[in-house]
Order: sequence, then C-alpha cells, then structure tokens
Amino acid sequence: MSAMKQLHVTELSRWLSEPATEQPQLLDVREPWEVVTAGFPGALNIPMGAITARFHELDRNRPLVCICHHGARSMQVAYFLARQGFDPIYNLVGGIHAWACEVDPSCPTY
Repeated sequence: MSAMKQLHVTELSRWLSEPATEQPQLLDVREPWEVVTAGFPGALNIPMGAITARFHELDRNRPLVCICHHGARSMQVAYFLARQGFDPIYNLVGGIHAWACEVDPSCPTY
C-alpha cells in the first residue's frame, strides 16, 4: 500500500509555481457550496461522500493532492485513495483555510 504524505500550503505553492516539475492533480473533497464560497483554482471537486463512486475519474499516474476546509476530510480521502493504490498522494495540511491565511489572502475564509 502506498503511504499518504502531509503537504504544507507553502510547499504546494512552490510546487505549483514550478511548471518544469510534474504538476499534481488537485482534488477538492469539499461540498459544492464550499467550493463556490472559496474555490481552489484548477481543482477537481469530488465531495468526500462521492469519492468511492467517482475515484476512477482521477489519474493514477500523477501525484495527487487532497484538499478540504481544514485538512481532516481530505486526510480521510487521502488514506482511502492510498489504499486504492494512488501514489504519491498528499493531504494539504490546514486545507483551504491555511491556503487563504498563508499563501493567498484574496481567497475567502469561512
């Protein structure tokens, strides 16, 4: 089984700003209303409750970063996807809230 890793928002920001490196898939596991409130550009939204039915939509050949509001739901989804063989897989520590506070102040908090 692959291991889920923790990724800090500043690490993700650096990763996304280096186009020469393989870019990760961004999976936002929040509810649609949360994504409308504070979206993460480029992220695919599959709510946590739908992940077991929809994880086949993800590319197993690319790194995957799971995102939610504070990092708890995304960690559960990342563990689930690691058990399905996704590797490498990361949980965004602190979620979109940490992203808004530490990386992108234009992103709303809620």
